[in-house]
Amino acid sequence: MFVTFDLFSALVDSRTGAAAALAEITAGAGHPADGGEVYDDWDARNKASQRDVVEWVPFAEHCRRSLAATWAARGWSDDPTAATDALLAGLPDWPLWPDVAEVLPVLAREHRVGVLSNVDDALFARTRAAGLVDPADLVSSERVRAYKPHPQLYRGAVAAGVDVHVPASARDTRGALEAGLAVVRVARPGHRVDPAGPQPERTVSDLRALPGVLAGLSGPPSTSRG
Repeated sequence: MFVTFDLFSALVDSRTGAAAALAEITAGAGHPADGGEVYDDWDARNKASQRDVVEWVPFAEHCRRSLAATWAARGWSDDPTAATDALLAGLPDWPLWPDVAEVLPVLAREHRVGVLSNVDDALFARTRAAGLVDPADLVSSERVRAYKPHPQLYRGAVAAGVDVHVPASARDTRGALEAGLAVVRVARPGHRVDPAGPQPERTVSDLRALPGVLAGLSGPPSTSRG
């Protein structure tokens, strides 16, 4: 099977990594703030920007526009471009979830393992997940020219041969299901499913349970809590 993972929810603990970076950036600018609170505001704006985009722009530009709006909402006049550059420069420090480095190589013995993400290719290469997948198996917004949760990105995944997608976030889970992709959701702290959308038939609480779920995909759907 060709199995893809969402980058910034299923593989990378983006809130932990970005919140630490934002706390450092705001402190350095003279207005220290709770990095988690700044992240939550920026992340919501970033997702809205991606959802509402009419013409494709790079992921980094969405990040800059959203951080500029976060800065403006707080009355900060610092250069949002410099802050965005500093935030994204820290991508190599954003941690993987604890099960990722162990499980992806195991999966790769039996399956083709890739990433389906809104990320720019160059930014993906900076993440800790990049060393665990073949760059050819990245299905990115930069390549497909569409952002989650738009169906075009998931159609691009199908066209690339993806059989199963592993999301964690509400929008990715709903988008993949609505596009007709087979989904095994990994339940990560801080993420949930959209109660108004379709519900995943298969969920794991740890990726160590994923090989067994994939092996049973030819049978009836089930929920694993490994």
